[in-house]
Amino acid sequence: MFATIEDKQALSLEVFLALPETKPAREYYQGIVTQKPMPKGKHSILQFELASAINQQTKPQKLAYALPELRCTFAERSIVPDIAVIRWENLPRDIDGEMADQFLRYPDWIIEIMSPEQSVTLGMEKIIFCLQQRTELGWLIDPSAKSVTVFQTGLPKVHIATEGNNEPLAVIKGLERWSISAVDIFAWLKV
Repeated sequence: MFATIEDKQALSLEVFLALPETKPAREYYQGIVTQKPMPKGKHSILQFELASAINQQTKPQKLAYALPELRCTFAERSIVPDIAVIRWENLPRDIDGEMADQFLRYPDWIIEIMSPEQSVTLGMEKIIFCLQQRTELGWLIDPSAKSVTVFQTGLPKVHIATEGNNEPLAVIKGLERWSISAVDIFAWLKV
C-alpha cells in the first residue's frame, strides 16, 4: 500500500514539484501525494538486474535507456516508475547534449515491481494511465505470485514463472530479437 500525505488543501502539481525529493520517492496525481514503499531485497535485485539486462540490449544500438526511479511528469501527474525505459530519441537533453534532469513525458515502457505492502490495483492503474498517454508497453512484476503481467493495446496477459514456461514476454518495438521470460526474471532471485 502507498502512504498518503494528508493535507487539508490539495497541492497543485507545480507546488508538489517544488518540494524536496524524498527517499523513497513520492508521486502526485489529482492533488494527492503518495509515497512509494522502501524497496526491499527481491524488489532491488529485480530492478537492478532487469534494468541492466535491458540496457545491455538497447544501449549499444541506441534504441532505448532503462532508468530506475526516473521521475516522469506528464498529463498533470508525476510518477516514479521502478524502471522507465525511454527510447533514445525521447531522452531529454540539455544544451550540452547530456541527459537533462527533468523528464516531462510518459515513459515508452513502464515497469513496476510490486513490494508486499503495495496495492497491485494501484500499480495496474499507473500502467494503464501511461498506456492512455501513448506508453507502448507496461510490465507489472509481482514477486510474491512469480508473475509478470504485460500491458499493451488490448487485454493484459499474465505470465507465471513455472518450470518449462519459457514463453517470451512482449518487449518494445526494435527489441524483438531479445527473448526474456518470467522464468528468466525470477531466476535472478536465486543467490
